[in-house]
Amino acid sequence: MMKMIMKRIKIFLCAISVVCGFSACSDFFDQSSEQVIFTEKEHLNQATDTVYSVTGIINKLQAIADRTILLGEARGDLVDVTNATNSDLRDVAFFNIGDSNVYNRPSDYYAVINNCNYYVAHADTALKNNRNEYIFMKEYAAVKAIRAWTYLQLVINYGSVPFVTDPVLTKQEAEADYPFYGIEDVCRYFIKDLEPLAELYKREYPSYGNIASVDSKLLWFPINIVLGDLNLWLACITHDQATYREAAMRYYKYLNERNGDNSYYPIGANYVTWMPGISDWDSYTYSTALTNFYSERDEKYAEQGELITLIPGDSLRSDKNYSQLRNIFNSRSENDYRVSLVPSKSLFTTFESQEHCVLSADGQTAYYSAKGLSDHRSGDMRLMIILDDDGYYVDRSTNERIETQYIDKYESKNIHIYRRTQIYLRLAEALNGAGLPRMAFDILSTGLNDDVMEETVYPYCSQSDSLWASQIYFPSSRYEIFTSEQMISGRSNGNTMGIHSRGSGWTPKNQYYRLPEAEIEAEDDELSDEEEEEKVIVKDTPELIKKQQAFVDSLILNENVLEMCFEGTRFYDLMRYAYRQDNPGKTMAQYIYGRRGDLERNTLRGEIKKDLSDQKNWFLSWKGKIGFKR
Repeated sequence: MMKMIMKRIKIFLCAISVVCGFSACSDFFDQSSEQVIFTEKEHLNQATDTVYSVTGIINKLQAIADRTILLGEARGDLVDVTNATNSDLRDVAFFNIGDSNVYNRPSDYYAVINNCNYYVAHADTALKNNRNEYIFMKEYAAVKAIRAWTYLQLVINYGSVPFVTDPVLTKQEAEADYPFYGIEDVCRYFIKDLEPLAELYKREYPSYGNIASVDSKLLWFPINIVLGDLNLWLACITHDQATYREAAMRYYKYLNERNGDNSYYPIGANYVTWMPGISDWDSYTYSTALTNFYSERDEKYAEQGELITLIPGDSLRSDKNYSQLRNIFNSRSENDYRVSLVPSKSLFTTFESQEHCVLSADGQTAYYSAKGLSDHRSGDMRLMIILDDDGYYVDRSTNERIETQYIDKYESKNIHIYRRTQIYLRLAEALNGAGLPRMAFDILSTGLNDDVMEETVYPYCSQSDSLWASQIYFPSSRYEIFTSEQMISGRSNGNTMGIHSRGSGWTPKNQYYRLPEAEIEAEDDELSDEEEEEKVIVKDTPELIKKQQAFVDSLILNENVLEMCFEGTRFYDLMRYAYRQDNPGKTMAQYIYGRRGDLERNTLRGEIKKDLSDQKNWFLSWKGKIGFKR
C-alpha cells in the first residue's frame, strides 16, 4: 500500500507544474510539465485522491526541512563554522547568501504553497458521509495550516514575497504580476484565513496510520499553534497588546485542548541538577525524560509526549530528502567525524553565566554551585545533557586526531518543528507582550496553575487584566506544581515546574532570579511585628509593568538559548526580540557580532561584512525578484 501511495505521490508532484511569481517570476518554479493530475475532475472527491495529494504536500515539505533549521541556527549567535563547513553553509553563517546558494531556493517553498493552493481549490469540502459529516474538511484544514506555516517561513526569511493563493498551473499564470506581501501582510491574511477553521477543527487531523515509519499524527501543524505564531510575529511588528493577547490565547488553546475536552498537557517535571546538600560537585540527578526525548525511539505521538510536529526525512543517504543535520552537528563516519557547526562562545557564556540554585539536604535553604566546573557542569546543566564534545577519533590512514562532537538533538533522520516546551516559551513571550509579565515569569520560575495565579498574578493586576488573564485556566487539580519536597525525596507527584528549573536548579529559591517589585515605603513605628512580616501587595503601575516586561523579555530570550539551542529557532527569536526594542537594528547587530564574544566582535563584524544594523541585511534575496522591501 505504501509503495503504491508513494508512486502516486510522485505522479502527482511531477504532474503539477509548480509555478507562481511576480513580474515573470516563473524562474521560481519547475515547468517541466503543464499537465495537472485531476484536472478532468471538478473536485478531489475520492479518499485515494486526498491521501495522495496531502501526502504529496508532506513530501514537498522535506525539501525545506533542513533549511528551516539551518537558516534559523547558522545566522544566529549560538553556533560557529569549522574548517569542514561547506561554502554554502559558511555563506549562510556570514550573511553572504548568493543566488546560487543551495539554501536560497524560494522555488522549494512555492512548490509546497502551490500544491496547497491546488488542494484548497479542488478539494470537495461539501461532500458528506452517511452520518452527515464533512469528509475532507480535516485534510482541508490541515493543508491550510501547512500553507500558512510555509508562507510564514518564506516571509520571515525573505522579508517580502510574491503572494498568490490560487493554484498557478500555466506559464501565462506564472508570468502574471502578483503583489508583494511583507511579514505583517502575510500574518494578517492567514490569521483571517485560519480563524474560522480553528474552532471547528482545532484537534481533528487526518489519520493515515504510519507514513515512512512515522505516526501521521506528528505530521500536522496544529492550527492554534500556527495562529499563535502568526499573531506573535504580527504583534512584534505592530507592538499591539491585543494581538499579543490573541497569540497567547491561541497557544493556550492548543495546550488546553490538545488531548480533548477537560484534558491537560503540562510542561512536565524533567530536570538535571545537583544532588541536594552536595558540596564536592561530583554527583547530580536528572530525569531520563529530559535526556532521551531526542532519540528515535521517542519519536512517537503520545498524549503527554514532548514532540508535536516533525517533517520526516529519508532513511538512505542516496535518497533525495535525506537530512544532513546529523552530519552537520555530529561526528559520524559519513562526514569523516568532522562537524560543520559547533557551539559558539556566546552559547557557552550564556549557559555558564546562570546561577545554579542548589537545595540544602532538608530543602529549607539554598546555595549556588561553583563556577569553572568541567564538562559543561557550570551554570545551567542542560548543555551537559545534550552536548558531548570531549572525545576524539583517530584517522586510521593518517593517524590524525580529530576532536568529535555529538549533540543528542540530532540523532534522528527526521526534523523536529514543534515541541511542548517551545510552545510554553512562546506562550510566555506572548503573555509578556500582552502586559502580563507576572504570568510569563511564573512559566519560567515556578510553573503556572490557578493556585499560582491567585497568589502571584491577580492581586497585582487591574480588574480588567485579571478578567482577561482568568481565561487562561490551568486547573490546579490537573496542573500540579512540582515541589522542593518532591525533588528532595525523589518521589514526584507534580507535573508542572518552571522551565528555568529544568537546568538551573531550584528556581523558586534563586535570589538571582527575581521579578522587579515595587518599592514599598513605610515608617517603622506605624507597623506591628506581624504586619512587617506580611507581604505588602500593591497594584502594579504602568511604569513597573514596563520595567518587568523588559526584564522578562531578556529572561525569555535567554531561556530560549538554554532550552532550544541548536533547534533552528535562534535567529527568529532574536528577530522578534529586536522588533520589540527601540533600535531593532542595533539590537540584532549586537547579538550576532557577539557570536565569538566581545573580544572578537570587531573581527567577526569584518568577516560578516553586512551591516546588520540595517534590517534589509537580515533577509535573503534572490535575483532581485524576491526580498525585503522598505
